[in-house]
Amino acid sequence: MTLVTGTLVLAGTPIGDIADAPPRLAAELETADIVAAEDTRRLRGLTRALGVHTSGRVVSYFEGNESARTPELVEALVGGARVLLVTDAGMPSVSDPGYRLVAAAVEQDIKVTAVPGPSAVLTALALSGLPVDRFCFEGFLPRKAGERLGRLREVADERRTLVYFEAPHRLDDTLAAMAEVFGADRRAAVCRELTKTYEEVRRGGLGELAEWAKDGVRGEITVVVEGAPEAAPAELDAEELVRRVRVREEAGERRKEAIAAVAAEAGLPKREVFDAVVAAKNAERG
Repeated sequence: MTLVTGTLVLAGTPIGDIADAPPRLAAELETADIVAAEDTRRLRGLTRALGVHTSGRVVSYFEGNESARTPELVEALVGGARVLLVTDAGMPSVSDPGYRLVAAAVEQDIKVTAVPGPSAVLTALALSGLPVDRFCFEGFLPRKAGERLGRLREVADERRTLVYFEAPHRLDDTLAAMAEVFGADRRAAVCRELTKTYEEVRRGGLGELAEWAKDGVRGEITVVVEGAPEAAPAELDAEELVRRVRVREEAGERRKEAIAAVAAEAGLPKREVFDAVVAAKNAERG
């Protein structure tokens, strides 16, 4: 006999403008057996704004009780309940409560689905004006200065665009640390109060942005930082160029192919590598 379990629904909520609420959100709020909310007061404000009423049980699910409440919610899911998880803004589980519950539900083979909604990460990335083809989300940096610098140094050579969340009262310190590790000229964008009345996107070098943030910045902050530039090819002397060509020849490559490959590796014209090989051969004969 197949065991019928419930469904865990992760619902995205507006990051600012209530008009951005996904159409399915209202229906899920009205019909869920249990609504697990990061802040039940914020949930009441959301339901009032949407003009809906929750018919199911409402429970709090935040960082402080996430570990303790997860087993209770999993038990309800195993019993067939439809559990709706909402956080204060954005998508549950992304720098917000939810990961533990999703992992526990998956382990019990419980269906997990989502009501897609607004994302500060993608919104800031799109507005930044920086490359969007490849990016990585780093969440919040550590509060302590030494740990923050250590985390930044781990990604100092990361080529992908970086996205961070940050508290407004730590923004100036964070931007200063980024300028120290990544370089003051590395391009970045500070996205503030996205989709809200006082939305602002400030673009510039990290050093310039760090100076701007010294005066104090308010609101919800997302920082987007350009990835590290491609490292310039290492400069190789003639002896090393010849050595690399010989290694390739000994491996079976024809000299012409070996010279072309080494030239590409070193970022040099093929003629320069060819001349080094010829000069070495003449020196051996002489």
